Amino acid sequence: MKWLGLLGLVALSECMVIIPLRQMKTMRETLRERNLLTNFSEEHPYNLSQKAANDQNIIYHHPLRSYKDFSYIGNINIGTPPQEFQVLFDTGSSSLWVPSIYCQSSSCYKHNSFVPCNSSTFKATNKIFNTNYTATSIKGYLVYDTVRIGNLVSVAQPFGLSLKEFGFDDVPFDGILGLGYPRRTITGANPIFDNLWKQGVISEPVFAFYLSSQKENGSVVMFGGVNRAYYKGELNWVPVSQVGSWHINIDSISMNGTVVACKRGCQALLDTGTAFLRGPRGSVSKIQKLIHARPIDREHVVSCQAIGTLPPAVFTINGIDYPVPAQAYIQSLSGYCFSNFLVRPQRVNESETWILGEVFLRLYFSVFDRGNNRIGLAPAV
Repeated sequence: MKWLGLLGLVALSECMVIIPLRQMKTMRETLRERNLLTNFSEEHPYNLSQKAANDQNIIYHHPLRSYKDFSYIGNINIGTPPQEFQVLFDTGSSSLWVPSIYCQSSSCYKHNSFVPCNSSTFKATNKIFNTNYTATSIKGYLVYDTVRIGNLVSVAQPFGLSLKEFGFDDVPFDGILGLGYPRRTITGANPIFDNLWKQGVISEPVFAFYLSSQKENGSVVMFGGVNRAYYKGELNWVPVSQVGSWHINIDSISMNGTVVACKRGCQALLDTGTAFLRGPRGSVSKIQKLIHARPIDREHVVSCQAIGTLPPAVFTINGIDYPVPAQAYIQSLSGYCFSNFLVRPQRVNESETWILGEVFLRLYFSVFDRGNNRIGLAPAV
């Protein structure tokens, strides 16, 4: 029988898993799997209140683990009694999903899966969803249960249970917790951040990221306010360019004092779910040429000895320069040095758009303010 016809009986069935074919890996992915995956991201009228900015009992700090500077992952619990999952906290998407025991993909063997019949607060629906990320996809159905992010509790939280997954075999997390705007949800249901705010669990409609590049532990996502201990100077506020997603306007991207991309201004998504700096093919190719990166197996590599001579990439945002040094945009792995500038697939006639992932966000503390539809940036400590 097809799983689509068994949604109402999901809590009474057994789990059956079918192993699908796997896609080809890039050189960088192969090296990472062989060597690193052994055991297994001007003030507005409304302001952050002084109370929320200074009272650490109001701001909730949730620890994140850095996985080789590739993903920053945190634990959450779902159900009653709680079932634990490791999730990627992702500003580039809006839905929460984890694997189901009914998932029919090989990746589900390698990750924690939710068992509906073990939770007394679980509620099923008959709503199906499908989604595609940059090289991955999932199919599943919408359900409800209690979700806990540490001390933060969202009751009757809608989330997705995957039944088929593609491209998640080698990732170090079980699922994804989206922190984007509601209109970007794949399930059509309210995101967990919105429910925490609506239910009064957090005092301000704000969350922030400190992504450490120095050690596995020490990174944090905070909810309800901002802790000044994690950044230097003052926050520079940038309005979102498209209400409904965490896009901002960029003035230009330059190297050695010359504009190399975004010449007439462009858009950028600040994305904690992306490890790299992604842009249009022409702009990325120009940068690869400038840093003398040569193509090898769908990757671009540079001489490791040349890193100290390469110029920073300067992202000018709202009139302020945010330099990204070569030590940040070059990744050393198993004797190779890879460029972290990657091509972003772009639709015909789409304006120039970049994705600023963890390469950028490790350097700059980021505040996502839903109350004012703006993003705050400051150098991370």
